Parts: sequence; structure tokens; C-alpha cells
Amino acid sequence: MTTFSPSRVSSVSAMFNYVNFAVAGVMMAGGIYFMDATFAGKGFYAIAALMLVSATVQITKTVRDNEEAEKIHNKIEEARTERILAEVSASKPV
Repeated sequence: MTTFSPSRVSSVSAMFNYVNFAVAGVMMAGGIYFMDATFAGKGFYAIAALMLVSATVQITKTVRDNEEAEKIHNKIEEARTERILAEVSASKPV
């Protein structure tokens, strides 16, 4: 039986993701700042952008947590199956 080890993201990939997020945030903030709208309108778009980022993070976390829970469930079921097979093999006369 192999042990589970989560895959790690390379440092270059992680840095790219952080820079990509920062650039997108600056572009969104600049777009809202220079938009022809009232202060209240700009505030609405700024809050909507923050909520979108927050919702994206929460969805990503939920999907990851569900996959990890499914992996644990599958490992438990596999161990139960192996135990049952071992019991049947041990009790079967040769």
C-alpha cells in the first residue's frame, strides 16, 4: 500500500500566481478609480470585486476540502476491504 503525499506547487508557479493576483488587483482598482461614475457607484464595484475574490477563495477551499475528505473516505474503505479479504483468505482451507 502506498502512502498519500500531497503534491506541492513549485516556487515559480506560486510566485506567478501571487504576481498574477496582484496585477489583476491593481488593474481592477485602477479601472474602478478612473471609471466615470459617482463615488457610490465606484464603491459598489469595489465591494463587488472584493466579494468575487472572497467567493472564489471559498469555492476553491470547499472543493479542496471535499476532495481531501473523499480521499480519506476511500482510504478507509480500501482498508476495510483489505481486512475483509485477509479474514476470508485466512479462514479458507487450502
